[in-house]
Amino acid sequence: MKLRVRVYYQDTDAGGVVFHAQYLAFMERARTELLNERGLDLALIADEMRVLFLVYEIKARYHAPARLNDMLSVTADVVKMGRASLVFRHRVERGSELLVEAEVTLALVDRDRMKPARLPADLARELEQAIT
Repeated sequence: MKLRVRVYYQDTDAGGVVFHAQYLAFMERARTELLNERGLDLALIADEMRVLFLVYEIKARYHAPARLNDMLSVTADVVKMGRASLVFRHRVERGSELLVEAEVTLALVDRDRMKPARLPADLARELEQAIT
């Protein structure tokens, strides 16, 4: 999944470059769009399956800064699926220049108990098709 994102003033810091944590928000949008493309609505999953995806771990490497009004492409790919976790690989690029790369691990938790939960079989089948 590739998402196009324009850098707005609110995305930048006092130095005029994208604030480091804002890249995580861009990645979150790309993950959500990937799931939406597969017909997986996070709100419905939370309500009907009673599970949530929570960020467990982030490994990020920053190569170069993005600046105000840059057009970026943000990718999200599922690279691993565990019994109660998903791992996504992300890249943020400006044209062909790699700006940020990250691996984000999401833990699946029971919405009511906030304890680890097994990935529901229906959801696992859909996500298996998205693994690259």
